[in-house]
Amino acid sequence: MDFRQVFVSPTRSFWAFALYFIHMQYLEGLNDAQKEAVLSTDGPISVLAGAGSGKTRVLTTRIYHLIRQGIPPERILAVTFTNKAAREMRERLAVQLSGGTLPLVVTFHGLGRELLQRYGSRIGVPRYFSVYDRDDSERAIKEALKALDVDPKEVPPRAILSRISKEKGEGHSKEWFRERHGRDGFRARITAEVWDKYDATLTREKALDFDDLISLPVRLLAEHDDIRALAEELFSHVHVDEYQDTNALQGRLANMLAKRHGNLFVVGDIDQTIYTWRGATIENLLAFDTTYPGAKTIILAHNYRSTKTIVDAANQIIEKNKNRKEKVAVTDNDDGEPIRFYVADTAESEARWIARQARSEMVKGTEAENIAVLYRTNFQSRALEEAFLSEGIPYRLLGTRFLDRKEIKDVLAWVRLALEPTREVDRMRAVQAPPRGIGKVTLGKLAAGNRDALKPGERTKVEAFEALVASLNEELKVVLPSVFVRSVIEKSGLADALSKGSDEDKERLENVKELATLASRYDGLPGEEGVAAFLADTALAGDQDELDRKPEKKGVTLMTVHAAKGLEFDTVFVTGLEQGLFPHEGMGEEQDRDQEEERRLFYVAVTRARKRLNLTMARVRRIYGTDYAAEPSAFLYDIDEGLISPVAGEYDDERVIHI
Repeated sequence: MDFRQVFVSPTRSFWAFALYFIHMQYLEGLNDAQKEAVLSTDGPISVLAGAGSGKTRVLTTRIYHLIRQGIPPERILAVTFTNKAAREMRERLAVQLSGGTLPLVVTFHGLGRELLQRYGSRIGVPRYFSVYDRDDSERAIKEALKALDVDPKEVPPRAILSRISKEKGEGHSKEWFRERHGRDGFRARITAEVWDKYDATLTREKALDFDDLISLPVRLLAEHDDIRALAEELFSHVHVDEYQDTNALQGRLANMLAKRHGNLFVVGDIDQTIYTWRGATIENLLAFDTTYPGAKTIILAHNYRSTKTIVDAANQIIEKNKNRKEKVAVTDNDDGEPIRFYVADTAESEARWIARQARSEMVKGTEAENIAVLYRTNFQSRALEEAFLSEGIPYRLLGTRFLDRKEIKDVLAWVRLALEPTREVDRMRAVQAPPRGIGKVTLGKLAAGNRDALKPGERTKVEAFEALVASLNEELKVVLPSVFVRSVIEKSGLADALSKGSDEDKERLENVKELATLASRYDGLPGEEGVAAFLADTALAGDQDELDRKPEKKGVTLMTVHAAKGLEFDTVFVTGLEQGLFPHEGMGEEQDRDQEEERRLFYVAVTRARKRLNLTMARVRRIYGTDYAAEPSAFLYDIDEGLISPVAGEYDDERVIHI
């Protein structure tokens, strides 16, 4: 607006100014860099956003600004990495837009699912496909190994799945892998053969895995010009959050969708790249300027989250990395408390100290939900759980997902089977939930097409089961997803079986009822479509989604550093800071690169803290039954001594250990 016009007509100018003020009020409170990111609406833009720099607000405000500028919401796409992040962004936009049409805000896997549901039939993808979660995939890999007479204990299914996932993420097919690596050795040859059988299982079960939800849309767009043209035209503005975590195919998919209009807005932080082990490539963000010549780069360096002491420590940690773009965080927050460093004699005494310090924080007024204990590897949680139980301090362990519980998987198997009655894996589970007297022998006869070989008693049970599945298949077409899930729980016999069991079984019944509540989110979609969306999203749910549910109990959160990405707490304990544990050893051939990723992981851990940061280690730690003498993590020496306050030990004869 040209403010010289204010003096043309007093009445007119007053209303013009008022409207302008109202129009731009959503920019209030943003710093200059944030405003630049919001108001830069055209062309390729990369935003380097440090920890606690308000990137989510920038993303949502920019989308809101685009809509205020006349861009239809349905032409705007925002892609995140977790359902939790997508949900938070949608909720913020819903408030800003006052109930108006929302843009599409999805995870990468959710985006892939949308594209495949619209156009996947062109490459043979069934309309209502199921999605294998990691447990499903590992089970299928295990069965493939057994079929090849390979002991899964000798060749871990998880390792095979990880290799297949990595290759898919880089855009490689099983044919390419067999040609390139099939003769590299036993493990590579087995991987190629297992991949064949795994794909056959997915096809038979009308299922896709996580990686298929990215690789197949890319293939679809690459092979079909007309579909690619439609997809390119769908969105005029494409946004990608956590761009540093994208793999090669995810980066390619984003580039494909943004190609026609050229409006690709990516937000990321190279210093928080901690997922290269599962295929993320730091090069997508590092090379953004090369991929898009003339791209604008905006740096969000202001940290609104943490105290100055924590921010300074984080800067000192990450500046040691070479493979990054220069970015120094600043803050206007107070210095806050010094970082406390505690050295315990053992992992057990380390855990007890943490538990007692957590209780002390709670006594002082910090809510348990604002306290987190972070560790590098899952085995460290055992001593921590024992300590919290012993001290009577409530806690919740992030990692045992609601959706991974047996009773929940039982219901989901029934729902998938009702949607597609030919799925053998779900049939095998459903007949045992609850047991119906239909064993593996009977199911084997059916799978082999030997129905005539069934004994009369077997036939009666099978026909009753199939009739129930058929009736559920018809029911799901006409009722709401939440109503259907409740019907499955009742008609399958699960509700009756659990209600007559132990107190633990009754708790399980409450869990499956909660699943129906979850399904109610999809009641706005018709019949099969709603059920299919519900199943897909449950398969794609991540660990952090557990924190987004109403917790069964309140308590201090125990989790790995990887799981803590994107979260923040008033008080944080970073444990096990011992050389070999954190940084973790045995990371592969690229030791320099791995060391940098470990340092980035430590940086992420430190920057989860808003007010108080505690660093701990044990002199002796038992790993796999053997006691190991520990040395302080090399990362501790990256922090200026003036920022750290060593703590006298409760179990160490009051010895104070200085780094």
